[in-house]
Amino acid sequence: MKLSTQSRYGVRAIFDIAYNSAHFPAQIQDIYRRQRIPPRYLEQIFQRLKKNGFLESKRGPRGGYMLKRDPEQIKIGEIIRAVESSTRIVFCTDFETGRKKCPTFDKCVTRQVWKEGNDRIFSYFDSITINDLCKMAKEMGIRQEIGHQLSFSI
Repeated sequence: MKLSTQSRYGVRAIFDIAYNSAHFPAQIQDIYRRQRIPPRYLEQIFQRLKKNGFLESKRGPRGGYMLKRDPEQIKIGEIIRAVESSTRIVFCTDFETGRKKCPTFDKCVTRQVWKEGNDRIFSYFDSITINDLCKMAKEMGIRQEIGHQLSFSI
C-alpha cells in the first residue's frame, strides 16, 4: 500500500497544529515553514479535513486553522480515510466494487489475504493518535513554537 501525499501531508499538518498551536489558530504559512507542505496543496487538504470534522477555521489577521477535537481523539487512520479516495490495498477487498469488477470474486483465495492485510494496516494506524505523535516529537527533541504568533511590539 502506498499512501498519497495528501495522507502524509494531512497527518503531518494535523500533528503540526496540535504540537505547535495549542488552542491558537495555526496559519498556513507557519505550517509551510515547519513542514514544507506547499500552501495551496495544504489548503486543498484542509478543505477535506474541515468537511470531515477535524478542523475549523477562523478568518482575519489572527485567523487560521484549529483542531475541532482533542489530539487524543484523532487517530491517524481517520485522517487517512478522510483524505484518500480509496484506502484499499487491492480493489477487490471492497465487497461492492470487487463483486462488480472481478470475475473470480467468490472463488479467489487471495482476496481474503488482501482483506486481512488491509484490516491489519488500518488497525495499526487506528492505534496511533495525534497525541502519540506529539509525545514522540517531544522525545525526539523537536522544538515547539507555541505562542510564536503572539509576539507583540509597542
